[in-house]
Amino acid sequence: MKQTAEAAQVLGSTLEYAWFGDRATPHPLVLLHDSLGSVGTWKDFPERLAAATGHAVLAYSREGFGGSSKLSRARWRGYMHHEAETVLPAFLDAVGVKSPILFGHSDGATIALVAAGAHPGLTPGIVIEAPHVFVEPITLAGIDAAREVYRTTNLREKLTRYHPDPDAVFAAWTETWTAPYFKDWNVEEYVPRVRCPVLMIQGLQDEYGSAAQIEAIKAGRVDREVLMLDRCAHSPHRDRPEAVLKAAAEFVRRIA
Repeated sequence: MKQTAEAAQVLGSTLEYAWFGDRATPHPLVLLHDSLGSVGTWKDFPERLAAATGHAVLAYSREGFGGSSKLSRARWRGYMHHEAETVLPAFLDAVGVKSPILFGHSDGATIALVAAGAHPGLTPGIVIEAPHVFVEPITLAGIDAAREVYRTTNLREKLTRYHPDPDAVFAAWTETWTAPYFKDWNVEEYVPRVRCPVLMIQGLQDEYGSAAQIEAIKAGRVDREVLMLDRCAHSPHRDRPEAVLKAAAEFVRRIA
């Protein structure tokens, strides 16, 4: 059951968050959204995840998204590093959460991976959907296609339901990822530092990334599970929710 939306003061910004399920359970799952996401864009998935795992779920909107503060500075090459290494631990401390299981999607998956690598004791395990550890041609082609969709369809109207300034949110994603300074962006250095179990979920029809991302993260480690899903694009929890919930519940039971 969703509890009242709340706000936390974190490093000078206000971040919105919401609990789902019994927040007293150990190892709550913390949801890290994608580049156009927020608390609201998860829709009913947090409640379903809490029911499937028996653990509380905590979703929050990063700065610049949803009901959180506007971006305090322009996006830069290291914005996901900053979110993972500095903002996420500060947010968890502000809301009193210890030893959470991180569940990230797209940008959020990268943030979860970097956080686990930068802070080995932060989490007992991470679930990452459609993670990025380097920039691929398919990513840039997908962003070009998304720009056309934004220009010609009602995508902007849909984003208005979740963000007060959808144009800023969309531009922050597309302009950063296609900028010349971002073309050699890479977080593979964090991969061998991740000591906790990892569940990776990838759609076979992902329009923004290939299985090469998953192969890079596996990196010879034993405790890294992979779930490749057919009939699934960039958002497995939307395209194949039952499969994702089942895999996540089994993973959480094993590690927690």
